[in-house]
Formats: sequence, C-alpha cells, structure tokens
Amino acid sequence: MKKEETAQPPQAAQRLEPTSDQLLAFREEFPILAKTAYLVSNSLGPMPRTVPEKLAEYARDWGELGVMAWNRGWWEQPVEVGNEIAPLINAGNGEIVMMPNVTIAQTAVLSSIDFPKGRDAVVMTELDFPSVRYAYAEMAQRLGARVVVVRSDDGLTIDPDKLLAAIDERTRLVAVSHVLFRSAYIMDADAICRRAHDVGALVSLDSFHAVGVVPVDVKRSKTDFLTGGVLKWLCGGPGACFLYVSPAVRDQLKPALTGWQAHARPFAFEEKMEYTAGPFRWLNGTPVIPALYAAAEGPKILRRAGIAAIRAKSVRLTSRLIELADARGYKVNAPRDPARRGGTVALDVPHGYEVTQHLLSRNILVDYRVGAGIRIAPHFFTSEEELELAVSEIETALESGSWQRFSEKIAVVT
Repeated sequence: MKKEETAQPPQAAQRLEPTSDQLLAFREEFPILAKTAYLVSNSLGPMPRTVPEKLAEYARDWGELGVMAWNRGWWEQPVEVGNEIAPLINAGNGEIVMMPNVTIAQTAVLSSIDFPKGRDAVVMTELDFPSVRYAYAEMAQRLGARVVVVRSDDGLTIDPDKLLAAIDERTRLVAVSHVLFRSAYIMDADAICRRAHDVGALVSLDSFHAVGVVPVDVKRSKTDFLTGGVLKWLCGGPGACFLYVSPAVRDQLKPALTGWQAHARPFAFEEKMEYTAGPFRWLNGTPVIPALYAAAEGPKILRRAGIAAIRAKSVRLTSRLIELADARGYKVNAPRDPARRGGTVALDVPHGYEVTQHLLSRNILVDYRVGAGIRIAPHFFTSEEELELAVSEIETALESGSWQRFSEKIAVVT
C-alpha cells in the first residue's frame, strides 16, 4: 500500500495534543478546524463561529432600519471597530480607523505629507509587500517624492544597518513592512522609528503580518502610522483593514486621499473641504459596512487568548516546524532566531507549487509563494500533530510522485 493511502485525515489532529496547551480550547471558536488542518492564517484566518450571526445582524439592520441604520451605528462603525483592535497594539480609543485595504490606508498616509526640496525621500525595502510598493511608486512621482529602495542581500531579509543608513536628513517618510511577507523576518520597528525621528522623518509601518501573532506596541515604538488588517492573523475576514495615526500628528496633517467622512460637516455637502479633527479626519468615502460587522469577531477572540500566550506558542510551533524540516533535509526560508521570526515558516522543496496542491487536496490548508516556498502558518489554535501531518504529507507527495497530478493545474491564489 502506498504511503499516500495511509495518511491520516486532519480531523485526528486534536486527539494527541497535551492538555496543558490551554489555547487549544479556542478551536471550538472556528468551525473549519473540525475538517481541516488550518495552517494558512498568514493568508486568510479562519472564520469565527459568531460571524454568520453578525452578518445576519447586518441584514436585519439594513432590512428593518433602512436608511436609519446610518444613525444607529453605521456611520461610527469605522472608528468603533478600530477601538476593538486598539488594545492589540496598545493604542487608545479613537486612534484607529477602518479602511477597505492596506493599500488605500498607506496611500492616505502618503497623500498627507509634503515633500519639500531636500527632504523628498521615501525609504522602503525591496521586500515590502508589492501592493503597497506599487501605490507608493506611482503616487510618489506625482507628489514630487523619491522612493529609495533598500535591497536585500539574500531575498529573505533586510540588513538592519543598511536600512538605518538609508534613513538620513533627506528622508521625509520611512514606509516599511514590520514583518516581511515571504520569510516572516521581523524588522526592528523600535530602531527604525528611533532613527527616523532622530533625523526628523515620519514612519509608517505596514504591520499586516505582525498584528495578531507578534506583539506590537505603538506607544513603545512611537511610530507615526501603522497599518494592518483583520484578514489574516486576526481572523476577521476580507474588506476591513486598519490605520493607526499617532495623536501627535493626527490633526496636523491633511490626507489628500479623502472623502466626506473626513469633512467637519459631511451632511452639509459643502463645496470646499474642511477637515474634521480626530480619527474621522483619516477616513474617506462611504465605509464597507458588511465587512465591519464581521471584522471585530476575530480580534475579540485574540484578546481573550492574549497576545503574549499566542506569541509564545507561535515560537514553539514554528521551532518545531523547522526541526521537522531539518530532519528531512528541506530548505527552510525563515529566520532561525525566534526573536526575528514571525508566525510563518516557508519550506522550499522541489515542485513546491504542486506539493502545495497535494496538501490542499488532503484538507491541509497552506499556501505557496514564489521565492519562498510552501508557507506554513500555525496559529494559537493549532496542534503540534497538525504540523507533523503537514510535513509528513509533503514527504508523501515527493516520495510517491503524487505532486505530478497537479503539474498542469494553476490556482489563482495558492
């Protein structure tokens, strides 16, 4: 009998885990865990069991209240949902607003800044998320700014000394990823903010791959802006990202990417823009209300679990993943130092894309990225046996040749 035929289904993943792992109690909050080994929260977190009722609530509010729903919470929702996320990054009430995606949020930041001669540089890195880099590259030239890109020596990490050296008196804004999406390499946010502020520059951190699995503290780092989303580690679904703006700069800047929610008198429909003060200043057009109904459910669960406990377990599980890969001679594209490693471990194996499709066919949910490999992302609800199952199935696919079944099938996302 082939090894492929004897692999155990992921439903068995809950049976052998030691009872000392109290975070496994949160598995019941996510229905999909009953039928899959869910190892892809770095791409899309699992849906909390309370989300269907929240979306039904949205439908009831729209159906029963109609236009009056705007006065029963819809208008304030981008800030109210932000308040649910704020404790996860040590922000205060009214310091976070919700936006449809991080590209829009980061572009709003860029649009709020002037770039005088001699202070016109935006420092980024080669490994920042492409969607954000696209927006900055296209917008910067229209604003009279120069994008300075710090290159990677290995395609997976950024030399911290090289990055800090690129931040100088010509720098107006530093806009970099907090955790690099391909390798989960953690950048030193505190050092970056310190260097930028020393030379009079602002900092906008893209913490999409950090918040929810790595401790983030905006007060300690003193970042001026921070973006992230509930899509991944926060298990809040698509369509809801967030922008933190420090109170020190919040009311001093005027984002050109704006709209009526940012107006001091939005329903006066005045001809001229007059910015309001406070968090609404950073909003733009009509918010994505359905996504906001669902967005806070995941963050509420993570607050109960506790970021410190989540991080400790993440370090343990990613370390175990590396051990399993090393034992089989698989190339690991992730930092070996836990202090520099986020929540994802990428395994670069032969036929990685096809092997990923094999795993998906076995209800082991992972994803694949060119230049990194098969990305495996355990979260606080993951059992150690699920990791062993995933690595075992990689071995099965390679040894049995089952990966060949997927050699001509191209998926859109993974």
